[in-house]
Amino acid sequence: MTRRLSAAAALLVLGVLAFTVYVSALDRPGTTFKVFQFPADQIPRIDGNTDDWKMVSDDYVIGMDQLVDQNDLNHKPDPSDFDAKVRVGWVKGLNRLYFLYEAYAKYWDFGNSGLNQDIFELVVDGDLSGGSLIERLNEAPELSERDEHFSMHGVFAQNYHVMTPNLGKDWAMSWGCNSYVKQMPYANAAYKYDFKPGQSGKLVVEFWITPFDYAGCEGPPRVVESKLVENKLLGISWAILKHAEPGRRGSFWNLSRTREMYGRADHLVAFRLMPLEKPWRTFQADWSFKILDMNRRLVAFQDESTGEVTAWKWDFGDGSTSTEKNPIHQYSRGADYDVVLEVGGPEGVSRREKIWDVDLR
Repeated sequence: MTRRLSAAAALLVLGVLAFTVYVSALDRPGTTFKVFQFPADQIPRIDGNTDDWKMVSDDYVIGMDQLVDQNDLNHKPDPSDFDAKVRVGWVKGLNRLYFLYEAYAKYWDFGNSGLNQDIFELVVDGDLSGGSLIERLNEAPELSERDEHFSMHGVFAQNYHVMTPNLGKDWAMSWGCNSYVKQMPYANAAYKYDFKPGQSGKLVVEFWITPFDYAGCEGPPRVVESKLVENKLLGISWAILKHAEPGRRGSFWNLSRTREMYGRADHLVAFRLMPLEKPWRTFQADWSFKILDMNRRLVAFQDESTGEVTAWKWDFGDGSTSTEKNPIHQYSRGADYDVVLEVGGPEGVSRREKIWDVDLR
């Protein structure tokens, strides 16, 4: 399957076919890693400190035991030489993926020009569209190299070469013509370390990025962010490009079992956006809505309450009520309405009113 030529055609294909075609094509079938959901009032501060991540249990830690060195498949991790662990998080309502990368190395190689240094290479496919994301692995040979580059390189899945650390450099290279994806308001990063090139020590890189269904060369006006919702599957992988001391061979530690994960999104690994965990998953009413037809004043309501809910009571603000979980209601006249959802469960009753959000004038 090819997935290039035009943004509009590509997005249509993704919406209809990509999920069924590419979920099974992800690398490491049967393996799904977890993305921790941070409570909305405990979003990590990007400052290089790890305190905000203490709530993330070891179940979410991805360490060296999950990686293979594709420069030497017989090479086993040696924590006295190099050790790394990664946690991934998200926040409901924000299309951001948060990363905490912690690593110890006996020898850190950085400060050289270009990509000639230690790197944490991250690839994200936010909608499981799969396929190639760099031109030399493109599946549409009818395109010229220039057209390939500007139509698909980093457009449907993104590759970040994160400098570890970033002495005198930008924090990352975003591979493609869309360098804006590594900048605010689409990304942010912070470092913490106290070693110099050639020394040993511990490195912390804390950052977040925005995954995109479409991030073309045209720039931010046309981007389509990947919508992050509970239980959604994403394609993610990373490689640690680790230089060794002079005279020793470097390593290419890879979470995927396929080296070409750097340029083929269907070689990534499945990650699932997890719901809130206890004790942060409080019992609380919440809801959203969507106007299906403004002329008919037809509105769909969606329960988004947290905790164990067994009963729903909607007051639509026009004298009508419903006990359905996700009702559809038709209003008789155009106005702005106060709508209330009251939910009940083993932990009691919770109420959420939104004033004039449902505006049908």
